[in-house]
This record gives sequence, C-alpha cells and structure tokens, in this order.
Amino acid sequence: MQEYEHLKNLVEQCAIDLEKAEGGNKVAGTRVRKTMQEIRQTAQAIRIRILELRGGDVHTSSQQEAPPT
Repeated sequence: MQEYEHLKNLVEQCAIDLEKAEGGNKVAGTRVRKTMQEIRQTAQAIRIRILELRGGDVHTSSQQEAPPT
C-alpha cells in the first residue's frame, strides 16, 4: 500500500529532525511539527482506505451526515 510506505518514510524523516530539535535546533522542531501533521493526515488516509477495502462505512467525525429533517 503506497500510503503506508509514505507513512514509514515520514516517520524516518521525523526521527532525524527530532534528534536535531532535542539538540536545540528550532528549525528542526518546526519541521517535526509539520511532519507530525502530515503523519496524522496520512494515517487517516490509511484508515479510510482500509475501511473501503473491507466494505465498511467511511464516515469520520469531519464527514458526518446532516441530521434528517
């Protein structure tokens, strides 16, 4: 699955910047925060894809249906 490979690459990239951020590099800290957001989005995309593969409901909290009128 392409999304999973992307997620693994993001985690590896983040680990390098995290070490630099712990050493006091503020720019690396900014990259860590940005990468963590991308990790979150990629993980959500994987969750949706898995639900689609199993034929389940893909509604998330941000994609809720409007209540019936």
